[in-house]
Amino acid sequence: MTQQTITRAELIEALVKETDRGRQECAQFLEDMLAVMEAALVEGDTVKLSRFGNFVVRQKRERVGRNPKTGEEVPITPRRVVSFRPSQLLRERVEKAR
Repeated sequence: MTQQTITRAELIEALVKETDRGRQECAQFLEDMLAVMEAALVEGDTVKLSRFGNFVVRQKRERVGRNPKTGEEVPITPRRVVSFRPSQLLRERVEKAR
């Protein structure tokens, strides 16, 4: 299996082909959708996309890490991270594609 990265430009091209809309309109749609998702995540909300998955903001606590080169203990500050949990349908489709 070869791994490929799909870029924003490739997503826009796919939208153009699938919807028969103009490139500018598809680019604006994608930008608007991502902006709405980003704003929700910044606020700490969960973004649920039916049949795809959930984007969740989690709070990570402070912990002690190690510098791999020196072995020195380094404090890692608490922070918020975004995690993605795929839907059962997406998991099944990915598994079948092997």
